[in-house]
Amino acid sequence: MENMDGLCVTDCERCPSLVESRSQIVNGAGPEDADLLFVGEGPGANEDEQGEPFVGRSGTVLDDALRDVGLARADVRITNCVRCRPPENRDPTKEELSNCRGYLEHEIELVDPEVIVTLGKVPGEHLLDRSVAVTKEAGDVVDARLGDASRRVLVCVHPAATLYDRSQEETFEETIRKAAELSGAGEESGGQSRLGDY
Repeated sequence: MENMDGLCVTDCERCPSLVESRSQIVNGAGPEDADLLFVGEGPGANEDEQGEPFVGRSGTVLDDALRDVGLARADVRITNCVRCRPPENRDPTKEELSNCRGYLEHEIELVDPEVIVTLGKVPGEHLLDRSVAVTKEAGDVVDARLGDASRRVLVCVHPAATLYDRSQEETFEETIRKAAELSGAGEESGGQSRLGDY
């Protein structure tokens, strides 16, 4: 990947309208060997401004859910299907998703997570390559062929959904708990306690 330095896309102009609407490229954040990789749709205004995924209200919801299962944001990797903010926060187009796909597959390959968690409809459909009824399928684990490997993908509702619909909150939290268990991360694994970090 000519524009990729390790896990960071340093410069890319494949999507003219995104080049115009972004103030910077927002790369994934978190350990390069994380067991859990969360994939969102694309950066919003806060992310575009701070250069990090999930730093707005959705990020707070995600952080809280991680903390409830004994994980910190620093334990997981978070990235997006597209790395540049779409204008007016619209959904990324098929073309934009496919332009950015190589970067995402490269990141997945390098991080080599135990479980990939798709946050919301767009990443779920993008990685599973079919339509996804997120609220019905949340918590389902699907084997998906990504790049040249088979990966475990856990379908999850978007953290923002919990802000508008309280019934999604439980679904979201249960899926995050399942992610922690599947990846062997968090308190369920009986690994070293992280209480010392607080």
